[in-house]
Amino acid sequence: MQSEARRFADLLSAAALDENPPTMVMEATEAEAVKLFSNTYLALRVAYFNELDTYAGVRGLDAGKIIEGVGYDPRIGSHYNNPSFGYGGYCLPKDTKQLLANYQDVPQNLIGAIVAANGTRKDFVANEVLRRLEIDPLHSSEKVVGIYRLTMKTGSDNFRDSSIQGVMKRLKAKGVHIVIFEPTLEATEFFGSEVTHDLEAFKERCGVIIANRSSDELYDVEEKVYTRDIFKRD
Repeated sequence: MQSEARRFADLLSAAALDENPPTMVMEATEAEAVKLFSNTYLALRVAYFNELDTYAGVRGLDAGKIIEGVGYDPRIGSHYNNPSFGYGGYCLPKDTKQLLANYQDVPQNLIGAIVAANGTRKDFVANEVLRRLEIDPLHSSEKVVGIYRLTMKTGSDNFRDSSIQGVMKRLKAKGVHIVIFEPTLEATEFFGSEVTHDLEAFKERCGVIIANRSSDELYDVEEKVYTRDIFKRD
């Protein structure tokens, strides 16, 4: 099997753009572990900077400056550090939970904390949105919150397990009326919430608009927008 795997790797390498791409041959369970641990590390990084952002918000500190300063350490760097509503998408939620399940009967603390941290972040974001509604006298009685895009990241049409959906579910559980702006969704509702394609009406109607990633489309109503997109990138 090892020789067959090596021949297959050589075929893939011959078709690669790089002249000598790195290749490894391992057992299938080891290859699975590589994928799960890689994606869980990425989830850890997302969760870490989100918790940094939460701390800064509660303590009245500038999260952007703290993250920038932390990133000057070359061992940490300034990549994959933009706060969000949590990690989401096809792989990270699924793979972190699978890795945690694989740890049955194996001592661990960190892997479970990564999974739990994602829920804690969504709780914090939802509570911050609720707080904004309560101090907005023009819209507090209506409790209308706009969800700007369901997608996981900028330029994507994928909203499978996107973090903003977790925030939306928490707000709906508190009785908040949700209106969604999602131009890629043809349906008129999404899990019982109204979907609109009329951006101007959406901006006018909603007292608070939450956006996992900001957009130039919202600059004229930025006083309504709640986002943790500090660096304007994914």
